[in-house]
Amino acid sequence: MDKKPIRLITPHMHGEEIKFVNEAFESNWIAPLGPQVDAFEQEVAAYVGVKAAAALSSGTAAIHLALKITGAGRGDVVFCSTLTFAGSCNPIVYEGAEPIFIDSEPDSWNMSPDALERAFSDCSRVKRLPRAVIVVDIYGQSANFGPILDICSTYGVPVIEDAVEALGAKYQGRHCGTLGDLGIYSFNGNKIITTSGGGMVVSDDEAAIRKIKFWSTQAKDPARHYEHSELGYNYRISNVLAAIGRGQLRVLDKRLEQKKRIYESYKAGFAGIDEIGLMPVAAYGEPNHWLSVITLAEGSRVSPLDVMLALENENIESRPVWKPMQLQPFYKNCRFYPHRDGRKSVSEDIFDRGVCLPSDTKLTDEDLERS
Repeated sequence: MDKKPIRLITPHMHGEEIKFVNEAFESNWIAPLGPQVDAFEQEVAAYVGVKAAAALSSGTAAIHLALKITGAGRGDVVFCSTLTFAGSCNPIVYEGAEPIFIDSEPDSWNMSPDALERAFSDCSRVKRLPRAVIVVDIYGQSANFGPILDICSTYGVPVIEDAVEALGAKYQGRHCGTLGDLGIYSFNGNKIITTSGGGMVVSDDEAAIRKIKFWSTQAKDPARHYEHSELGYNYRISNVLAAIGRGQLRVLDKRLEQKKRIYESYKAGFAGIDEIGLMPVAAYGEPNHWLSVITLAEGSRVSPLDVMLALENENIESRPVWKPMQLQPFYKNCRFYPHRDGRKSVSEDIFDRGVCLPSDTKLTDEDLERS
């Protein structure tokens, strides 16, 4: 008999979602926008402690419009974390700007303040400061925002916090997504809570959020007829999907506990095995442990592919760490600042040695023993 499959991450419904979905159906608010969208925005904003939020069709759409708010466009440069999914940086190209990638630092795997400082210094010398800095909270752990925000403030450059993997995580007691000028969440099917597909921009800048809502609904001017004085986008989330999100939000704290339990299980299981290390947890924050990730020791005779194939043979799903953007064919000609000059980049080293392990909140004790 085939072994029971163990998945990396799948959606985890708990039942209350259907109550809000039924409200949407009973009111016939099925198309985009409606009371469920308004309520979802308000509830997420209240949970993380910001003034306003705009619920959109995806995290990538949210990053796109947050970047557009900064005015980034043709002829501009934008700094971005390199250890991330392409959705973090593709919007830079959508707007015609040039991405410059910033390496990770080893203590958190997030943006290196040292590399960021060098990038700013170089751009300052040629009088071409970035229009924005996109800082990613990788795998649900906050970047080290103290020095990062200090650097960006010195140069007067806004920060977009890509917290698509980090809802519920914190930096020095503050929620990830609230540390930059604008913050981004994703509610894709593999995130800690899901709307099936969706994203959100959050900020204390209420005017910026109003503008993002305007752009995301095709930039329709207030007129009886369809009037458009600006380029708009069809980026709003539907009322039905927002209803799912409202139900999911009610178990977010439970999901955070479950993710931590999974991480602690791996930590205990790998204790004393020198060949295997877990993604480091930085002392400054509380990760949401969205994905539990291991690295193999340098020089190990076992490769990440060996591990993934062995798990696959047991019907256990895993995947590589994000391939850094400076190694991607599309972005290979973009500038890149390593954590330390003259050494292999931290992000490339993590990619070469890392494996993402099953982190589904439905995993049983037996499943964790197998994986």
